[in-house]
Parts: sequence; structure tokens; C-alpha cells
Amino acid sequence: MGLTADQLRASLDALATREPAFAAGLARIGYPEPRIRDRGYGTLLRTIVGQQVSVHAANAVWRRLGEALGDIENPATLAAASDETLRAAGLSRQKSGYARSLAALVASGALDLADLPEDDEQAIAELVKVKGIGRWSAEIYLLFAEGRPDIWPAGDLAVQIEIGRILGHDERPSEQRVRELAEAWRPHRGAAAIFAWHHYKTDVI
Repeated sequence: MGLTADQLRASLDALATREPAFAAGLARIGYPEPRIRDRGYGTLLRTIVGQQVSVHAANAVWRRLGEALGDIENPATLAAASDETLRAAGLSRQKSGYARSLAALVASGALDLADLPEDDEQAIAELVKVKGIGRWSAEIYLLFAEGRPDIWPAGDLAVQIEIGRILGHDERPSEQRVRELAEAWRPHRGAAAIFAWHHYKTDVI
């Protein structure tokens, strides 16, 4: 599970002592709600389903996929499904390929979501073996489903925009600049990202 409310508060309080702009932001808009997802295959499959479509459309596809597969949390059911079944549920050919990649890796044990490496970069490397799961999706999974406290999705546009705003920059800082700025925030960068989204008022997954 993701970072709890208590963990978020403790991390943001620690950040506020290091960076006055965070203290000012907390005073202005308060603490964010936790963003928590279940650990495991289902959450990653849902991530694939939701790529580049609205939340409403993703929910509809997820519902149809569940009706078609029965046990949607079991990768074997998707692996055994025909292309026609997946297409009828609303998955494009590309997304069907991504979903099959995930199901095959999990079902074979090549990707063990119950025992990812403790090192964040190594865990990201494992997750991006799945077709359709890039660095951003891997980072979001590790932050929201595993509650890893120092995940820093610096490539996220909303994070870049809001970190720039929070710190009073005239322009949106680049991904590289955001990475540099956040070095001083270790090991609380996950809370910093969640606060940035809270500031931006955006839903991620």
C-alpha cells in the first residue's frame, strides 16, 4: 500500500523544515490525502487499461474486461483469452499486447510483484520489462502501491509545473532541474511529489 496519512504528514513536516516554500504551501492548502493502490498484478493491468483514455472510458473497459475474464486478478485468465475477447472488451491491439506481456511475466514468475528489489532503481528496471510500462508508470506503482518514500517522478509534467510554482520559479523547470532541486529532499521525495499533485489538483491514476 502507499504512504499513509501519518507518513505523508511526517515527511512533509520534515520537508517544511528544510524548504520554507513547502511550509508556506502547507499553510496555504494543507496536507494531501493519501494516494493508495493495491500491490500486485491488478493495479498494473489497470494502469495499462487506463493509458491515454479518460477515467470514465477506462472504468468501462475495466468493467467489460472483468465480465469477459471472470477472475481479472488472475493473469492466467487474460493469458488464455482470445484476441477477439480482449478487443470486444475495449482493448486495442497495442494494449492487448501490453496486457499479455504483463500477464506472461507475472504468470511465469519472471516478474514477482510480491518481492521486487529493495533498491528503487532496480525495482523500476524490473517493472519496465513489461511492454507498455515505462519509467513513469513504474514510479507511480512503487509510490502508490508499495509506499516507497523516496520515489521521485521528475518526468511528470504536473510535478515539474508545481515544483516550479511552489518554489517561485518564473518558468517550469526541466526534468533534470527538478531532479537536481529534489536531491536535498531525500528521503522524502515521494511525499513531495504527492504534495505537488495536491497543489496541482490532478488525479494521476
